[in-house]
Amino acid sequence: MDTVSIIALTMGVAWASGINLYATIFMLGYLGTTGNIDLPPDLMVVTDPLVMTAAGLMYCVEFFADKTPGVDTAWDALHTFIRIPLGAVLAMGAVGDMTPAVELAAFIVGGSLAAATHATKAGSRIVINSSPEPVTNWTASIGEDLLVIAGLWTALNHPVAFLIALVIFIALMVWLLPKIWRGIKHIFNSIRNFFSEDLKNEISRTANEIINHPDN
Repeated sequence: MDTVSIIALTMGVAWASGINLYATIFMLGYLGTTGNIDLPPDLMVVTDPLVMTAAGLMYCVEFFADKTPGVDTAWDALHTFIRIPLGAVLAMGAVGDMTPAVELAAFIVGGSLAAATHATKAGSRIVINSSPEPVTNWTASIGEDLLVIAGLWTALNHPVAFLIALVIFIALMVWLLPKIWRGIKHIFNSIRNFFSEDLKNEISRTANEIINHPDN
């Protein structure tokens, strides 16, 4: 693999892992097993049948969990501790047999990219879940699955095009994340105010009953 292809694969696996780790591992394993791509030695582990089976089973679980409002947010919260470190590990493995400095750099950059895509995915789902209808949730989830497959395919077959698209995607994340954060704050403030108002009304009602019926 030339340098551009290695960079595209490294950034591609990290980016995809932050969105859907299990689909990323299974797709890499499938393409490596069928001979469609030559994986670096450190990534050959994903072609192991045990790894592919585990990734496939977990993808099936995630497929339904990720499309259930509320459950998807809990799932994303749990996978903060899974997608980001494994995205970094996959990125480090994608650079192949290079110097420790290159591998560490790939680990750092890959982990950061996986964290950014994970934060964008998880944050946008909290905002989407504020809508009472499930259609948007399903659309977002299926769109993410397709994006991971298309993105990895592009990274493997058209590395320059993928890197250009990745730069655009990162710029979009930089623009979008503050807006998502403001939306999350607004949702949680609304929830807090709702329960605070209910508590205030309950206290007021109880106080009125005590004043109006002191003997009780």
